[in-house]
Amino acid sequence: MRYFLSPPHMGEKELEYIHEAFKSNYIAPIGEFLTRFEEKVKEFTKAPYALAVTNATAGLHLALRVLGIEKGDKVAVSSFTFIASLSPILYQSATPILIDSDESWQMDPQALEDAFKKEKGIKAVILTHLYGQSANLKEIEALCKKYGAFLIEDAAESLGATFENKHTGTFGVFGVYSFNGNKLLTTGGGGVLVSLDEKLIKKARFLSTQAKEEGVPHYEHKTYGYNYRLSNVLAAIGTAQMEVVKKRIAKKREIFNLYQQKLNHVATFMPEIENSKGNRWLTTALFDVDPLKIYNYLKSLEIETRPLWKPMHLQPLCKEMKFYGKGISEELFKKGLCLPSGTQLKEEDIEFITGAIKECL
Repeated sequence: MRYFLSPPHMGEKELEYIHEAFKSNYIAPIGEFLTRFEEKVKEFTKAPYALAVTNATAGLHLALRVLGIEKGDKVAVSSFTFIASLSPILYQSATPILIDSDESWQMDPQALEDAFKKEKGIKAVILTHLYGQSANLKEIEALCKKYGAFLIEDAAESLGATFENKHTGTFGVFGVYSFNGNKLLTTGGGGVLVSLDEKLIKKARFLSTQAKEEGVPHYEHKTYGYNYRLSNVLAAIGTAQMEVVKKRIAKKREIFNLYQQKLNHVATFMPEIENSKGNRWLTTALFDVDPLKIYNYLKSLEIETRPLWKPMHLQPLCKEMKFYGKGISEELFKKGLCLPSGTQLKEEDIEFITGAIKECL
């Protein structure tokens, strides 16, 4: 048996809804399930407006475009993240300013303020909620208001995570959730952009369908757009997945707690910020030995793990970019490992995996 890091978990309704989409012959892009999926996300997160798109990266790109971020503009972004948090800044020919993590593993508010003070004119902040945990929204939101920057939440990994009982993704001007194959829920590939502002989502929707002008029988374009709209068939999968979102989060948290119970004497686990509750998308832990030793041993047993994100400021692509922080994310990268976290894991599976880790150590 092979243990994957975070495989998809299909339920009872996905095929049924796909068949309904096929019977309607609304395959892509528009159809009943696209609306139903967006409504499900709005209902769960309490975000008033939502737009289903091809992936979360597209959602971030639309957010920057709608907000007028363009060549030469500065955008602060979490350094300890997947590159998709940063790539849309480059799509717009804007300038990323990399911000380190603090002891919570999330963006360091002090490092962000240092960047605001020294880098005049930062127009936006892309804040990653790492591994399904909420960042310190109270302080970061206050800093964005103080310095007049747009807050964009990269909540790709944190659907269902909350800060002070409010969903991540719903604090900023925009938030984006991922429904990639390895996320908490999946549409195969997809994302949802949310906002508190109807006009902003309306503009993002316009740009996501090639910026076609309304009111004329032909295709009329006054600006350029993108082919970023999610298909109705994939939205059918997402609709079914959203019906079990609370169960999936409960299972992820159960898995995290089991790992912590069984490995607490040999590993340190990712913390939760006070007044927050994560979805524990991936169980992540720090070890006192080189994590690649554990990685290679578990790989030989067909147990998939993955090092923590290599910080952007260590990536060859980003070597010329400005970085603010104390290098805490570098230490996390050196010590950390993501453990199998699929929601179909049983307690005996986790017993086997943790047993293998103890053997290796």
